[in-house]
Amino acid sequence: MTATAPSPAGPTPASAPSQDDEPHVGRLIALLVGAAFVVILNETIMSVALPHLMVEFDVAATTAQWMTTAFMLTMAVVIPVTGYLMTRLSLRTVFLAAMSSFLVGTVVAALAPVFPVLVAGRVVQAVGTALMMPLLFTTVLNVVAPERRGRTMGVISIVIAVAPAVGPTVGGVVLDQLSWRWMFWLVLPIAVLATVFGGLWIRNVTEPRDVPLDVLSVVLSALGFAGLVFGLSSIGEAAEGEPLLPIWIPLTVGLLSLAVFAVRQTRLGDRALLDLRAFLTPAFTLATVLVAVSMMALFGTLILLPIYLQNVLGRTPLEAGLMLLPGGLTLGALGLVVGGLFDRYGPRPLVPPGAVVASAALWGMTTLDAASSVPAVIGWHVLLNVGLSFMFSPLLTAALGSLPQVLYSHGSAIVSTLQQVAGAAGTALFITVMTRTAAAGVEAGGTGVAPLQDGIHAALLWGASISLVAVVGTLLVRRPEPVPAPPVPERDALVDAGV
Repeated sequence: MTATAPSPAGPTPASAPSQDDEPHVGRLIALLVGAAFVVILNETIMSVALPHLMVEFDVAATTAQWMTTAFMLTMAVVIPVTGYLMTRLSLRTVFLAAMSSFLVGTVVAALAPVFPVLVAGRVVQAVGTALMMPLLFTTVLNVVAPERRGRTMGVISIVIAVAPAVGPTVGGVVLDQLSWRWMFWLVLPIAVLATVFGGLWIRNVTEPRDVPLDVLSVVLSALGFAGLVFGLSSIGEAAEGEPLLPIWIPLTVGLLSLAVFAVRQTRLGDRALLDLRAFLTPAFTLATVLVAVSMMALFGTLILLPIYLQNVLGRTPLEAGLMLLPGGLTLGALGLVVGGLFDRYGPRPLVPPGAVVASAALWGMTTLDAASSVPAVIGWHVLLNVGLSFMFSPLLTAALGSLPQVLYSHGSAIVSTLQQVAGAAGTALFITVMTRTAAAGVEAGGTGVAPLQDGIHAALLWGASISLVAVVGTLLVRRPEPVPAPPVPERDALVDAGV
């Protein structure tokens, strides 16, 4: 039997856009960025509403936390499948599916009569959110010329970093004047407009291929990533009380499932659900790891600083949200600037200095205590976001731009998945260290805010120490040079031929 040559491991790119297509490309990217910002904002917007939900629905803190945990779990399960979906379906179809899911989830959550229905609405929302980010990455890589990708990725960095960062601020402002349900009603008309215009404007930039779905890979991926995210989230929960399950159970199931998943993907080759051959490109692997470390720092501080501002400095949730707003706006404002600099100079002059600044900010935050001034807190947070802004878009561009075109969709799915895992890991690390250090302080006779202050100091000390690893790693970052598609092992061709 003669083996047939395998087809590319991703959607077949459409012809490159001409100058006549540039207005359409700009409009397409603007639409996708706006839609992505709206859906990703919802990942953190509800964090400040948990006390209100606990009272209204009469649920404990551990139950209310499922508002965030269920969202992250759904993202971790769905994102790995997006590589296959963008190979199998057209861009327009995936976009409409994402926005339709988000719209349905938003309406369900806004009308939720009981807490389980609210969580179900968040899960449906998360499906749409999970589809949107890999869709945005893949579209940009297919329609934007390499010499202009840095600026465009700078815009995307606003979405992936600023939307979660300003979520608590937006939530705090809404709660100060309205019911928590308005967090959903206010974004609904924006999402409807994005869906309508997307249906009218979006043209397909890839040629879908009829590829089989490996169901076992889907199951292994779901068990693996969901187990890992749930286990990491449970670490923080265990530090505050009794978790739903012993931590070792979800972590063990997750790690074992991911190990089997990885082996299966390498054997499936072109038919892989998530093509791990992207990791054969060293530039992609390095940049992806550094993005993950950056997301750990971002989400760790996003969970820690509101606790510090409210429980140590005595600020209200609204005040705490507004104090974090300058940092989020800084991250967004610098995204475009850094993207343009990347197009001109590459990542080398940007990423290492950014890592040094971010590390310095984290070390500066370790000096915060009950006597610290509000300007000092805002200043350190802004400085952290200045450093992260010089890392995010250059690293994302370096990671995805180093891949061959046929691996764009899978590379996008890998990066987006690891961002969720890193966010969960950062949150778990900071909360666990803070809570256990504070508990030890109470047992030692500490009173007032001193034990919590010591716990926050210890958590930030861990974050600052990890940032030093990132500083060293950034010295190896280079301008992306796309490489040929990774060779498909001979056994993959035999599988495709039915042997």
